[in-house]
Amino acid sequence: MKLSVVIPVYNEKSTISEVIRKVREVPIEKEIIVVDDGSTDGTSEVLDNHIEDPIITIHKSMINFGKGAAVRIGFEYATGDAVIIQDADLELDPNEYPQLLQPIMEGKADVVYGSRFLELKQKVSLINLLANKFLVSLTNLLYRTKLTDMETAYKVFRIDVIKSLNLKALGFEFEPEVTAKVLRAGFKIIEVPITYHPRTIDEGKKIGWKDGLLAIYYLIKYRFSI
Repeated sequence: MKLSVVIPVYNEKSTISEVIRKVREVPIEKEIIVVDDGSTDGTSEVLDNHIEDPIITIHKSMINFGKGAAVRIGFEYATGDAVIIQDADLELDPNEYPQLLQPIMEGKADVVYGSRFLELKQKVSLINLLANKFLVSLTNLLYRTKLTDMETAYKVFRIDVIKSLNLKALGFEFEPEVTAKVLRAGFKIIEVPITYHPRTIDEGKKIGWKDGLLAIYYLIKYRFSI
């Protein structure tokens, strides 16, 4: 199974090459699609060092539209049998791709979510833990599912599944939108436990409390509309 790895990146000059290296070293057939979402810190220049790599496609946007827009651009380039989203911040480990792909390869799932909370082994701030618990509880209530981590960055889709969804998100509302539309379409999600190394806002984490409020809005919106 060929995996398309979509890496949305915005101002991650210090980590993007390391992420690409780690993804490249995973021993599976893959292509890497990096979407630079209007970075201003030198990320674009760092990506120029990878432009000759035959398995890497680099798309550069002049304007910062948001993670959702960058991911959707990446999906347009994807030619694999499955596609995974890989953030450029080193919070998640590409070495876990094989176990994330396994349920799809075995025909047990259409979509796989890498859950940070299914077997929580890392220290997570109480605020983040409570916020995620609230959002996933709301998701389960609205969509009659039993997820443990809706906001996870590690989402793997069969390529036909992701291409069939009419996604519109520009920013971090991508997470509730894609979850809502996958569930409403009747696709099966299986969760696989993953490791998680959270970074702080001071270290460059970009998602904040306002994104949590937007997630609530979009979970409710897409429960009753498309």
